[in-house]
Amino acid sequence: MKEGRQPILTDEELLTGLASGSDSALTQLYRRYFPMVLHFVTSNNGSEDDAKDIYQESLIVLYEKVRSGSLELHCQLKTYLYSIGRRLWLKQLAQRNRFVVRDVETPVSNELAVDNLNDDLADHEERDRQFDLMADSLDRLGEPCRTLLDDFYIQHLSMQEITEKFGYTNADNAKTQKYKCLMRLKRLFFSEYKQ
Repeated sequence: MKEGRQPILTDEELLTGLASGSDSALTQLYRRYFPMVLHFVTSNNGSEDDAKDIYQESLIVLYEKVRSGSLELHCQLKTYLYSIGRRLWLKQLAQRNRFVVRDVETPVSNELAVDNLNDDLADHEERDRQFDLMADSLDRLGEPCRTLLDDFYIQHLSMQEITEKFGYTNADNAKTQKYKCLMRLKRLFFSEYKQ
């Protein structure tokens, strides 16, 4: 097999690879899912090193569940890893006293903790669905709208730069076109979202 890009593994292949100690699976697990844990930890009083530790612990939890055969995955793998990382980090914050834990005298039952985790998973899955729908809506939007919105919102080009790039007569015309593209994207997104 020639050197080059590794094939993108499915969730099932990642789990099988993790269980068998595959370097490729481990590398993909880090590349694909570590950034979301990093973002969560650094947005909540943590450092990059904290995020690396939390993600490592999350992978160990996942590894142990896969090896023991006790993993029941009812969501995407990334959602599962995110929820483990989130729970581990919030627990660590509570231990560091940097996080206000309400009702300290009232012990939280396991049932309540599971309900909270299920709520978190549902929220995360809904956000995933919205991101997927937005990506699909952007694909269906077509040109030049897709590039125009990307240039403005992602590349942070000024209206003047967009005017010159697309050959509009002035910045006001470019703004009008951006607005029309945005409304079209909104219609595409919500036509799918309501279903």
